[in-house]
Amino acid sequence: MNRFFSKRMKPFLYGLRFLAFLLGCTFLLSCQWLGLAKDQTKNPAGIQTKAVAAEVYRLNPGDKLEITVWHEDNLKSEVVVLPDGTISFPLVGHVPAAGKTNEELVALLKERLGKFVPGPEINIRLLSADGNTIYVVGEVGHPGAINMTRPTDVMQALGMAGGLTQFAKRNSIQILRRDAGGHAKSIPFEYGDVEGGDNIESNILLQSGDTIIVP
Repeated sequence: MNRFFSKRMKPFLYGLRFLAFLLGCTFLLSCQWLGLAKDQTKNPAGIQTKAVAAEVYRLNPGDKLEITVWHEDNLKSEVVVLPDGTISFPLVGHVPAAGKTNEELVALLKERLGKFVPGPEINIRLLSADGNTIYVVGEVGHPGAINMTRPTDVMQALGMAGGLTQFAKRNSIQILRRDAGGHAKSIPFEYGDVEGGDNIESNILLQSGDTIIVP
Protein backbone atom coordinates (compact mmCIF):
# COMPACT_ATOMS: atom_id res chain seq x y z
CA MET A 1 0.00 0.00 0.00
CA ASN A 2 2.76 2.45 0.95
CA ARG A 3 4.71 1.49 -2.19
CA PHE A 4 1.63 2.08 -4.36
CA PHE A 5 0.97 5.42 -2.67
CA SER A 6 4.61 6.44 -3.13
CA LYS A 7 4.46 5.69 -6.86
CA ARG A 8 1.29 7.77 -7.23
CA MET A 9 2.84 10.72 -5.36
CA LYS A 10 6.10 10.93 -7.33
CA PRO A 11 4.58 12.62 -10.44
CA PHE A 12 2.75 15.04 -8.17
CA LEU A 13 5.95 15.99 -6.31
CA TYR A 14 7.84 16.42 -9.58
CA GLY A 15 5.07 18.72 -10.78
CA LEU A 16 5.33 20.83 -7.64
CA ARG A 17 9.10 21.15 -8.03
CA PHE A 18 8.74 22.17 -11.69
CA LEU A 19 6.09 24.75 -10.79
CA ALA A 20 8.35 26.19 -8.08
CA PHE A 21 11.19 26.39 -10.62
CA LEU A 22 8.99 28.29 -13.08
CA LEU A 23 7.84 30.72 -10.40
CA GLY A 24 11.45 31.38 -9.38
CA CYS A 25 12.49 32.11 -12.97
CA THR A 26 9.52 34.43 -13.44
CA PHE A 27 10.43 36.34 -10.26
CA LEU A 28 14.06 36.79 -11.35
CA LEU A 29 13.06 37.97 -14.83
CA SER A 30 10.59 40.44 -13.31
CA CYS A 31 13.30 41.90 -11.08
CA GLN A 32 15.66 42.28 -14.03
CA TRP A 33 12.96 43.91 -16.16
CA LEU A 34 12.05 46.38 -13.41
CA GLY A 35 15.71 47.30 -12.96
CA LEU A 36 16.11 47.85 -16.69
CA ALA A 37 12.95 49.94 -16.89
CA LYS A 38 14.20 52.07 -13.99
CA ASP A 39 17.53 52.67 -15.72
CA GLN A 40 15.79 53.57 -18.99
CA THR A 41 13.57 56.01 -17.15
CA LYS A 42 16.63 57.74 -15.74
CA ASN A 43 18.36 57.95 -19.11
CA PRO A 44 16.32 56.71 -22.10
CA ALA A 45 18.46 55.25 -24.88
CA GLY A 46 19.25 57.61 -27.72
CA ILE A 47 18.31 60.77 -25.84
CA GLN A 48 21.04 63.28 -25.04
CA THR A 49 21.15 64.51 -21.47
CA LYS A 50 22.30 68.02 -22.33
CA ALA A 51 19.73 70.63 -21.34
CA VAL A 52 19.22 74.26 -22.26
CA ALA A 53 18.97 76.41 -19.14
CA ALA A 54 15.39 77.46 -18.49
CA GLU A 55 14.60 81.15 -18.32
CA VAL A 56 11.54 83.12 -17.29
CA TYR A 57 9.79 85.77 -19.34
CA ARG A 58 11.10 89.31 -18.94
CA LEU A 59 8.97 92.32 -19.73
CA ASN A 60 9.57 94.51 -22.76
CA PRO A 61 8.35 97.94 -23.90
CA GLY A 62 4.93 97.47 -25.48
CA ASP A 63 3.82 94.65 -23.17
CA LYS A 64 0.36 95.10 -21.65
CA LEU A 65 -0.21 94.16 -17.99
CA GLU A 66 -3.12 93.90 -15.60
CA ILE A 67 -2.18 94.84 -12.03
CA THR A 68 -4.50 94.16 -9.11
CA VAL A 69 -4.12 94.82 -5.38
CA TRP A 70 -6.03 92.64 -2.93
CA HIS A 71 -8.96 94.53 -1.33
CA GLU A 72 -7.99 97.69 -3.25
CA ASP A 73 -10.29 97.59 -6.30
CA ASN A 74 -9.67 101.25 -7.04
CA LEU A 75 -6.01 100.43 -7.77
CA LYS A 76 -6.76 97.80 -10.42
CA SER A 77 -5.07 98.98 -13.62
CA GLU A 78 -4.22 97.91 -17.14
CA VAL A 79 -0.86 99.40 -18.04
CA VAL A 80 1.53 99.29 -20.98
CA VAL A 81 5.29 99.19 -20.57
CA LEU A 82 6.36 102.51 -22.07
CA PRO A 83 9.20 103.00 -24.57
CA ASP A 84 11.43 104.16 -21.70
CA GLY A 85 10.84 100.81 -19.96
CA THR A 86 8.57 102.11 -17.17
CA ILE A 87 4.93 101.71 -16.22
CA SER A 88 2.71 104.29 -14.54
CA PHE A 89 0.76 103.10 -11.49
CA PRO A 90 -1.50 104.98 -9.04
CA LEU A 91 0.16 106.45 -5.93
CA VAL A 92 3.69 105.40 -6.92
CA GLY A 93 4.03 107.03 -10.34
CA HIS A 94 6.55 105.65 -12.85
CA VAL A 95 8.16 102.32 -12.00
CA PRO A 96 10.90 100.58 -14.07
CA ALA A 97 9.50 97.37 -15.58
CA ALA A 98 11.37 96.44 -18.78
CA GLY A 99 13.81 93.59 -18.25
CA LYS A 100 12.09 92.44 -15.06
CA THR A 101 10.12 89.27 -14.43
CA ASN A 102 6.59 89.45 -13.03
CA GLU A 103 7.92 88.43 -9.62
CA GLU A 104 10.59 91.15 -9.65
CA LEU A 105 8.06 93.80 -10.63
CA VAL A 106 5.65 92.61 -7.93
CA ALA A 107 8.41 92.93 -5.32
CA LEU A 108 9.26 96.46 -6.47
CA LEU A 109 5.62 97.56 -6.48
CA LYS A 110 5.11 96.08 -3.00
CA GLU A 111 8.06 98.09 -1.73
CA ARG A 112 6.84 101.36 -3.20
CA LEU A 113 3.11 100.88 -2.66
CA GLY A 114 3.74 99.74 0.91
CA LYS A 115 4.35 103.38 1.82
CA PHE A 116 0.66 104.06 1.12
CA VAL A 117 -1.08 100.67 1.56
CA PRO A 118 -0.02 98.43 4.49
CA GLY A 119 1.19 95.02 3.33
CA PRO A 120 -0.21 95.15 -0.22
CA GLU A 121 -0.88 91.83 -1.96
CA ILE A 122 -0.18 92.44 -5.65
CA ASN A 123 -0.89 90.27 -8.67
CA ILE A 124 0.39 90.97 -12.19
CA ARG A 125 -1.01 89.25 -15.28
CA LEU A 126 0.51 89.56 -18.74
CA LEU A 127 -2.32 90.48 -21.11
CA SER A 128 -0.27 90.72 -24.28
CA ALA A 129 3.39 90.48 -25.22
CA ASP A 130 3.31 92.99 -28.06
CA GLY A 131 6.71 94.24 -27.00
CA ASN A 132 8.29 90.79 -27.24
CA THR A 133 8.17 90.26 -30.98
CA ILE A 134 10.52 88.21 -33.14
CA TYR A 135 10.46 87.76 -36.91
CA VAL A 136 10.83 84.70 -39.11
CA VAL A 137 11.50 85.30 -42.80
CA GLY A 138 12.36 83.16 -45.81
CA GLU A 139 11.52 79.53 -46.50
CA VAL A 140 8.95 78.82 -43.78
CA GLY A 141 5.26 78.04 -43.97
CA HIS A 142 4.06 81.33 -42.44
CA PRO A 143 6.76 84.03 -42.44
CA GLY A 144 6.14 87.12 -40.35
CA ALA A 145 6.08 88.45 -36.79
CA ILE A 146 5.55 86.26 -33.72
CA ASN A 147 4.63 87.61 -30.29
CA MET A 148 6.33 85.52 -27.59
CA THR A 149 4.41 85.20 -24.34
CA ARG A 150 6.94 82.78 -22.80
CA PRO A 151 10.59 81.83 -23.32
CA THR A 152 10.86 80.56 -26.90
CA ASP A 153 13.81 78.88 -28.60
CA VAL A 154 14.68 78.75 -32.30
CA MET A 155 13.08 75.36 -32.99
CA GLN A 156 9.86 76.44 -31.30
CA ALA A 157 9.74 79.69 -33.27
CA LEU A 158 10.27 77.85 -36.55
CA GLY A 159 7.43 75.52 -35.62
CA MET A 160 5.18 78.49 -34.84
CA ALA A 161 6.06 79.88 -38.27
CA GLY A 162 4.75 76.74 -39.97
CA GLY A 163 8.03 74.85 -40.21
CA LEU A 164 10.57 74.81 -43.02
CA THR A 165 9.55 74.46 -46.66
CA GLN A 166 11.01 71.76 -48.89
CA PHE A 167 13.30 74.37 -50.44
CA ALA A 168 14.83 75.58 -47.16
CA LYS A 169 18.57 75.24 -46.62
CA ARG A 170 18.21 73.58 -43.25
CA ASN A 171 21.79 74.05 -42.08
CA SER A 172 22.26 77.61 -43.32
CA ILE A 173 19.80 79.42 -41.05
CA GLN A 174 20.92 82.69 -39.44
CA ILE A 175 19.60 84.58 -36.42
CA LEU A 176 20.05 88.34 -36.70
CA ARG A 177 20.33 90.03 -33.30
CA ARG A 178 20.97 93.66 -32.36
CA ASP A 179 22.48 94.83 -29.09
CA ALA A 180 21.42 97.87 -27.08
CA GLY A 181 23.63 100.06 -29.26
CA GLY A 182 21.94 98.88 -32.45
CA HIS A 183 24.90 96.81 -33.65
CA ALA A 184 23.83 93.61 -35.40
CA LYS A 185 25.43 90.19 -35.25
CA SER A 186 24.58 86.98 -37.08
CA ILE A 187 24.23 83.69 -35.17
CA PRO A 188 24.37 80.50 -37.28
CA PHE A 189 21.81 77.76 -36.66
CA GLU A 190 21.93 74.28 -38.19
CA TYR A 191 18.40 72.91 -38.10
CA GLY A 192 19.34 69.45 -39.32
CA ASP A 193 21.90 68.93 -36.56
CA VAL A 194 19.56 70.03 -33.77
CA GLU A 195 16.70 67.96 -35.19
CA GLY A 196 19.00 64.95 -35.09
CA GLY A 197 19.95 65.60 -31.45
CA ASP A 198 23.37 67.15 -32.12
CA ASN A 199 24.64 70.62 -31.19
CA ILE A 200 21.47 71.26 -29.20
CA GLU A 201 23.13 74.10 -27.28
CA SER A 202 22.77 76.17 -30.47
CA ASN A 203 18.98 76.05 -30.01
CA ILE A 204 19.13 79.31 -28.09
CA LEU A 205 16.32 81.24 -26.46
CA LEU A 206 15.27 84.15 -28.61
CA GLN A 207 15.24 87.79 -27.58
CA SER A 208 12.83 90.54 -28.49
CA GLY A 209 13.65 91.89 -31.95
CA ASP A 210 15.50 88.77 -33.18
CA THR A 211 15.05 87.87 -36.83
CA ILE A 212 15.38 84.27 -38.02
CA ILE A 213 16.45 84.11 -41.67
CA VAL A 214 15.76 80.83 -43.47
CA PRO A 215 17.39 80.86 -46.94
